[in-house]
Amino acid sequence: MPESAASKPAEPFRSSIMQIEPQWIDYNGHLNMAYYNVMFDRAIDQMWLQLGIGPTYMKERNGSTFTAECHVRYLREIHLGDPVEVSVWLLDADDKRLHTFQELRHATEGWLSATSENMSLHIDMGSRKVAAFPPDIRERIAAVVGAHSALPRPQGIGRNVAMPSKG
Repeated sequence: MPESAASKPAEPFRSSIMQIEPQWIDYNGHLNMAYYNVMFDRAIDQMWLQLGIGPTYMKERNGSTFTAECHVRYLREIHLGDPVEVSVWLLDADDKRLHTFQELRHATEGWLSATSENMSLHIDMGSRKVAAFPPDIRERIAAVVGAHSALPRPQGIGRNVAMPSKG
């Protein structure tokens, strides 16, 4: 590991800065809810590349990930022209699953627009069934989970959909 990487404090993965596409704006004049998921998915794809589980992994090792569950919270509108960046925490993992939490923020002003908490499954693309990660990939994942476990937990993890309690 390069010396600079070893001395660098742990932080969540940060995506590249992304731009909102004009066709994603709905009749309310803001980013349509479906495209928040596009932004989150693009960010996760960038993180998967760093973990070694991107398109090359699928082609060479016949493995991929599928999202099994997703919970998005829409907190503040994003508009055309707003640059965005996604931070990703790898909260936990086992042999077959990855639990992630993402925050979509305005890239220059820093305010939080949305969060997404997800459970992803590792898939053997030959059988299209859930399968264990190979040992080398599992090691990389464990290292990131370890680093991210030292970070403060973002607000909103484990939220569920429910009406506010009365009283």
